[in-house]
Amino acid sequence: MPLLKYSHKVWEAMKLKEGIYTRLPKHYLKSLESKEPTPVHWRPLGVQYRANPKTGQKERVQDVPIPIYYPPESQNGLWGGEGWIRGYRYAKNDKMSTRLRKVWKPQLFKRQLYSEILDHKFTISVTARTLDLIDAVYGFDFYILKTPKEDLNSKLGMDLKRAMLLRLARRNSELYPNDPVKREKVYNKYKQQFEIPEEEAEWVGLSLEEAMEKQRQLEHKEPEPLFKVCVDQLVEELNAQKLTEPHVMEKK
Repeated sequence: MPLLKYSHKVWEAMKLKEGIYTRLPKHYLKSLESKEPTPVHWRPLGVQYRANPKTGQKERVQDVPIPIYYPPESQNGLWGGEGWIRGYRYAKNDKMSTRLRKVWKPQLFKRQLYSEILDHKFTISVTARTLDLIDAVYGFDFYILKTPKEDLNSKLGMDLKRAMLLRLARRNSELYPNDPVKREKVYNKYKQQFEIPEEEAEWVGLSLEEAMEKQRQLEHKEPEPLFKVCVDQLVEELNAQKLTEPHVMEKK
């Protein structure tokens, strides 16, 4: 007999349909939908059958993705979708020797990356692929804003994206407040592709726990003192009684 009524995966999907989860914004709930990231460590063939290059016979092929492990430290950097790959290697590079466990890890670099929107330099752990992706889109800000959540795969990256979107939404008060010329230049550069309302930008990149706490704070209401409730009720009753009394007019 199972210990739980529902499996863990089923419960993760069902819990979003009850309680405080249902009161979360629709655009945030939509962002929680799982999507397949862009393949990094393997290349999908995209077909079910292909011809054998030697025999010419039709063979069935399978697109089996390589299982990738993302350690917790990957959330504090920008790894460009790379992660740890676990496998085996031969002890003496000989197929007849013993197989040993091996973990392939990406090479990390500490680099200073400048954000034009935030006007700040960040020292972040990155991979060579991340630097290539930044160069491909012509800038750090464009890389953060254009890359989807599943490809970015970084809490730091999503926090930066939320900060950039909020800075664009609050441009009159936070985007280069002491330099109006620079403010208009930067705003016009990014507004067409990335500007969204401030109410929506506040939820970008939040984890489910952070979103629940934010929703609780929005719904929180300080309790009203009982004596104030009684006074307001008494005033309403006196006003109602005064209106029901006949109005006496004096004869002249």
